[in-house]
Amino acid sequence: MKETFKKGVALGLGLAATGVEQAEKVIDELVKKGEMTREESKAFFNEYYKKGKDKQKEMLTDLNFATQDDIKRLEARIDALAEQINRDK
Repeated sequence: MKETFKKGVALGLGLAATGVEQAEKVIDELVKKGEMTREESKAFFNEYYKKGKDKQKEMLTDLNFATQDDIKRLEARIDALAEQINRDK
C-alpha cells in the first residue's frame, strides 16, 4: 500500500512537471505567432502556475497530510509535555 502511494505521488509530481513544460511550450508558440505579448505570456504562466500550486495544496489537504505548521505545533506540545514531566519528577 505504501509503495503504491509513493508511486502515485511520484506520478502526480511528474505530471505536474510535464504540465508546466507543456504550458511553457504552448505559451512560447503563442508569443512566436504574435498572438500574445511576452508580458501577457508571463502573466498567463504565473496564473497557470499559481492555480497548479493551489490545486496541489488542495489535494494534499484532501489526503489529510500533516503540514509543516501541524508538525511544528505538535513538536511544541511534545516539548511542553516533556518539560512538565521533568518538572513533576
